[in-house]
Amino acid sequence: MTANPDTDDSQKSALSVRGLTVTLPDGMERAHAVKDVSFDLERGQILCVIGESGSGKSVTANTIMGLLPRVIGVSAGSIMLDGRDIIGMDAESLRDLRGRVVSMIFQDPLSALNPLMTVGAQVDEAMRAHGIGTPASRRKRAVELLTEVGLPDPALMYSQYPFRLSGGQRQRVMIAMALALEPSILIADEPTTALDVTTQAQILELIRDIQRRKGMSVLFITHDFGVVAEIADSVVVMEKGHVVEQGTADQVLKSPEHPYTKRLIAAVPHLTDKDRPSLQAKGSGTVLQVEGLTKTYRSGSALLRSLRVVPAVREVSFELASGRTLGVVGESGSGKSSLGRLLTKLMDCDGGRILFEGRDIAPMAEAEFRPLRQRIQMIFQDPFASLNPRATIGRILTVGPIAHGMPYAKAREDARALLDLVGLDAGAFGRYPHEFSGGQRQRIGIARALMFKPTLLVADEAVSALDVSIQAQILQLLDKIQRETGVSMIFITHDLRVASQICDDIAVMQRGRVVEMGPPSQIFLNPKSDYTRELVAAIPGERDERHALAAAEG
Repeated sequence: MTANPDTDDSQKSALSVRGLTVTLPDGMERAHAVKDVSFDLERGQILCVIGESGSGKSVTANTIMGLLPRVIGVSAGSIMLDGRDIIGMDAESLRDLRGRVVSMIFQDPLSALNPLMTVGAQVDEAMRAHGIGTPASRRKRAVELLTEVGLPDPALMYSQYPFRLSGGQRQRVMIAMALALEPSILIADEPTTALDVTTQAQILELIRDIQRRKGMSVLFITHDFGVVAEIADSVVVMEKGHVVEQGTADQVLKSPEHPYTKRLIAAVPHLTDKDRPSLQAKGSGTVLQVEGLTKTYRSGSALLRSLRVVPAVREVSFELASGRTLGVVGESGSGKSSLGRLLTKLMDCDGGRILFEGRDIAPMAEAEFRPLRQRIQMIFQDPFASLNPRATIGRILTVGPIAHGMPYAKAREDARALLDLVGLDAGAFGRYPHEFSGGQRQRIGIARALMFKPTLLVADEAVSALDVSIQAQILQLLDKIQRETGVSMIFITHDLRVASQICDDIAVMQRGRVVEMGPPSQIFLNPKSDYTRELVAAIPGERDERHALAAAEG
């Protein structure tokens, strides 16, 4: 159980935070990023810190690591680490602690890894910075670490660059880097948020296994209560910079006391044994018919014998009726996002047909397809890359409709209404993307897609970066919009719990092929494919619920 923060257990705890207050610059939404935060991380335990975006989770972690940006600073409190208070510690002393005593796994490994350095060089760097070993001994240790985190062919992986690795492999590299100096405390900041369910399960099991074998203490930051149920010994719940509840995982999950904790738990999506009620759509008939769709990626040169051929989408066929939602699920690399880009003609297919409202758009040139583009809109997976950092939110939302002939006053009115609809205040209209959290940027992306009042909406991981409560709001929003407008949706996700909530039918993809398709009740309670069974079994925190649903069905 988490120690009572009102007592001094700093010597018994691996990490002891007392009265931590971090002040924000003037003009921000609130005065403090975190206010009077206290908790203990006991030795050999996993403490999960959970809360929505803006709750102060990551600020707390970055304060412990001494990685706060200069514009904010600690105004009160203490952080006892390795028997010393790191608040006010000089930069050189902090560098000595990082990696050796406490190390961190970041949320986005692609951003955290240096694209110009090999994987091995980056694992080696931490040891070299602390003056440990010789080049030969460090290389040997790096390969051992890559082996320990379960990467295939570690000796070859040592020489690879991050862009050649999958998301799960990059996260394993980050874990290897964090373990290089065998720290006593590991901080994991949302390390599984962007991963598919099977990779997520593997990473959680890896962290748990390493923690047990090495007796490490782990501070695990997450917004997913499924993850909490899988690995946590104790839990701290944060809201708007304050700790509102803490206790053992069983106490918090099964008997939450604070209304905020209860709301978070209530918002968690769960597998359902009931299919979605039929929608009385405004339109009728088939909106989208896909026949034998194929796409293969080629890189390198056949002349130089370096040609690499990767089949991304293989003979995919399906139909989508007006007002219906087809979920597309599968692991990273299964072809989900490639399928979405083909359907929106962000790239051309190699073969097959895409019949949109009876017209085959697959062979259309851009000039011919342009009038139809506004009726097929996409919500992108990465809100960081898909929003112009130099444009205000108002311009981002209105520039497309204005280019298609909408009067500025009408575009502005619609944009403000949609911002309100997706949960952002009117002040967002004149602000820039960097002023918003990742979840807020994703909502802006949804609003942008809805500006065109599309017939077909392709949502590529549209809620994967959102907190559970915001996620629930967005799912309800999409459901409401669909029922009011009859828009059809392709909903691409790696979260099978979300898919069961919003989709009428689900297509399971593996290595570019659809291996199974059917309503959620079939996919999740009576899957036909071995691959589908593996995906369902990997959903974090759902084992007991799946057993209960299966028993009820029986």
